[in-house]
Amino acid sequence: MFSFPNPVNEYAARTVATGVVLMCAAALAFRQPWILIPLAYGFWARVLTGPTLSPLGQLATRVVAPRLPGEPRLVPGPPKRFAQAMGVAFSTSALVLWYGFGLGAAAWVVTAMLGTAAFLEAAFGLCLGCLAFGALMRAGLIPEEVCAACADISLRHPQLSATHPR
Repeated sequence: MFSFPNPVNEYAARTVATGVVLMCAAALAFRQPWILIPLAYGFWARVLTGPTLSPLGQLATRVVAPRLPGEPRLVPGPPKRFAQAMGVAFSTSALVLWYGFGLGAAAWVVTAMLGTAAFLEAAFGLCLGCLAFGALMRAGLIPEEVCAACADISLRHPQLSATHPR
């Protein structure tokens, strides 16, 4: 139960990001801080169990992604999990700012930042958490063993290893 898929279907990840955008937009547009509760829960559930305990993750992996045309686009799981952990930090911060400290304006700023990052993933496939993961790997702060496919380009592009054997 407490695992994260590797690899991850990019289309399912972008579907989850779309749901996050919608939740952030609804919370901001209608000034409904209670939406921060399921938003934070979803990120915690996805970090700890992948899509298993996440309603949004289940919708994305079981309903939406399988119905999209074409083959799944598989990407390494560890960067996506890191991105979900960043979502935990932002969504939980917004929740604590609102309910713990009564700092509504700060909570909305953090929610808007989270929604913006999710929009970039949903609309353009630009995963800011994945970029941060890569930068931390290059800096040596995340060991290469955490994501062999991230560290070795031939594992990211199987056709390269066939044309350029080691």
